[in-house]
Amino acid sequence: MIKGILGKKLGMTQVFAADGKRIPVTVVEAGPCTVVQKKTVETDGYNALQLGFGSKKAHRVNKPLMGHFKKAGQGAFAALRELQADNVDEVQVGDLISCDTILAIGDIVDVTGTSKGKGFQGVIKRWNFSGGRASHGSMFHRAPGSIGGSAWPSRVFKGKKMAGQMGNARVTTQNLQIVDVRPEQNLVLVKGAIPGPKNAMVIITKGVKAKK
Repeated sequence: MIKGILGKKLGMTQVFAADGKRIPVTVVEAGPCTVVQKKTVETDGYNALQLGFGSKKAHRVNKPLMGHFKKAGQGAFAALRELQADNVDEVQVGDLISCDTILAIGDIVDVTGTSKGKGFQGVIKRWNFSGGRASHGSMFHRAPGSIGGSAWPSRVFKGKKMAGQMGNARVTTQNLQIVDVRPEQNLVLVKGAIPGPKNAMVIITKGVKAKK
């Protein structure tokens, strides 16, 4: 079966366990997702399912993509992603995949999304540099400091921690626990925080580091 599902981050809240312990959770609208295409070893060299999630107006989709969507018979989709699957013969194009068929309470999952963009930031905010003294006359407060040698190597090494674009990158948070699954509302409650702002698309997959 497929090893994940697409969803939309709705925000954070809290729930209470049976012992009264407060648990911070992120609410994700997970599915239902539509199988748009099946990838097999014979035709593509690997097994995967292409899923469509969310709705989109048909006139906002170009004709080649709309023709691809029509094979599933569920209209146009806002997001289209491929996810790994063990046996693609179990499903057909057009089938709906709900959150309760993939996830269960207590499962360990990895959540992938696009982190919040923070624009161009300096080294103190971006890399947690300490900075210089705040005393009067210091002349060195939030600067990065020396970035390389002069005679050798006469250049700046790649990967040097400097000021630049922060955030707005693909991030995966691993080993998060599923606290609750509510298939009647298509909601999944994930313990802790996940990448991205509200209403951002996320991918929930089985934890690669989870104990078998």
